[in-house]
Amino acid sequence: MSAVRALLVDPEAPRSLRFGEIPEPEPGPGEALVEVHHASMNYGELRWALHRPIGAVLGYDVAGVVLRAAADGSGPAPGARVVAFSNGTWAERVAVATDALAEVPDALPLADAAALPVVGLTALRTLRAAGSVLGKRVLITGASGGVGRAAVQLARRGGAYVIASVGGAARGEGLRELGADEVVVGLDTVDRPVDVVLENVGGPHLVASWNLLAPGGTIQQIGWAAHDQPAVFPPNSIFSPGPAKSLHSFSDMSRPGPDLAVLVSLAARGELSAEVAWRGSWERVEEAVDALLGRRIPGKAVLDITPEGR
Repeated sequence: MSAVRALLVDPEAPRSLRFGEIPEPEPGPGEALVEVHHASMNYGELRWALHRPIGAVLGYDVAGVVLRAAADGSGPAPGARVVAFSNGTWAERVAVATDALAEVPDALPLADAAALPVVGLTALRTLRAAGSVLGKRVLITGASGGVGRAAVQLARRGGAYVIASVGGAARGEGLRELGADEVVVGLDTVDRPVDVVLENVGGPHLVASWNLLAPGGTIQQIGWAAHDQPAVFPPNSIFSPGPAKSLHSFSDMSRPGPDLAVLVSLAARGELSAEVAWRGSWERVEEAVDALLGRRIPGKAVLDITPEGR
């Protein structure tokens, strides 16, 4: 059986990752075999790496070329440039369900496409769940990260007044250019209620976001960058007269193909920036991990997997 190179979880290795070999993927009837040109890294994947089994292959974001079309006739033909949300993408080849991928327009570099799945799908679907944002005040916390930067662009495109909250002044660079009407450090200077919150921080930030929410408003709770800090709501603090306020969780990444097609179409037309802040060979993976976990880069880190993808 042939093998492919991959990045494997190993608690004894630097940054808990090492190169190794895994069996070549065997696609099921509704799966395409994709040669991986680029894979992007997300903060959450790295933070929880040690909770995964030894030898597991991480990664959700991938862009490359179809080597073998799905046996059931679904999906693109061999040679198609594609982007996908899948599991175990930090490898030379991956089998991907055809409803989890989309073809990439020629105008969009594959490296940019690889940066879109997790952050783009999260931003798109949480905004969609919040309903129309036209004319509404939308607060995005943790706005300097990949999800936040995508959400700023999509919310502005939807007609919202966008408030981007970041952890420090330097983290807010570039957010106005992406469409933020206000860039604030923390939440203390937000002096008017907001209609929608895309909440990426958790902990006390979530409580503060709730207190800023107007009657009838909604919070889409996405991430928990506050690590082990709890969100403690004082007694009666969730009471609000008038239309009900709501708090929703997000984890739905099912059947991402159609929404991936929307995202790459917007990016190809220059209406959505992939915000790639670090890009390099996967041989430099330790550098990429340090940059992401150290919060030294805004946006996404993209690994070049094959020579053709560089």
